[in-house]
Amino acid sequence: MGVDSGLPDFRGTEGFWRAYPPYHRLGLRFEELADPVHFTEDPELAWGFYGHRLDLYRTTVPHAGFQVLLDWGARVFTSNVDGQFQLAGCTDVAEVHGSIHHLQCTLPCRSEVWAAEVDVEIDPESMRAVGPLPSCPTCGALARPNILMFGDSWWVPHRSQSAVDSLARWRRSVRDLAVVEIGAGQAVPTVRRYAELASAASGRLIRINPREPEIRHGRGISLPMPAAEALAEIRSRLTT
Repeated sequence: MGVDSGLPDFRGTEGFWRAYPPYHRLGLRFEELADPVHFTEDPELAWGFYGHRLDLYRTTVPHAGFQVLLDWGARVFTSNVDGQFQLAGCTDVAEVHGSIHHLQCTLPCRSEVWAAEVDVEIDPESMRAVGPLPSCPTCGALARPNILMFGDSWWVPHRSQSAVDSLARWRRSVRDLAVVEIGAGQAVPTVRRYAELASAASGRLIRINPREPEIRHGRGISLPMPAAEALAEIRSRLTT
């Protein structure tokens, strides 16, 4: 969804390295950087990556497709951590992998999370953080984004789980649900599986995906298109 707003696509090592050439020079893949161990072993490297993304996501303007979802009154289940749905005005958003706009303690010393009201200075050549790093307001230890990373046993899940539970309660109250799945790949199939489960009773699944649009057993509609284009086309056909 965010790619059509100009956000980098992290699918595939080459795509990640095109977005972040310094990591190409270091030979570091996305999966290696998105590992919580770096917040202990090399916090400047870790916050260089996440601090740059935090600033990028704050300043990116959501594309027109988000307004289509708003007009439909859609509720959102997403593995994206960029906060673009909220920036576009969505209020019912379940972020199953957490959010870069919230922080937690690296220890963690407590189960609470708090808003990421921080600015992290980044050296653009090395992509490493310079200057003070965010800290936990309770114990003073290093803070980190409240995001589920790879091999992450320290993630504090309560904020995300509360929103996921709220969405599940709403789903049980709705009949004839239509599910629009956008850009959910098979590499990390969290959203893809959720969409299939949510649409199982009705078979009303629209899968928008320019790379992996296939739908099993014909249980839905496949649109091999980018998000913004597909949403605009659906809206135009609904209003004609």
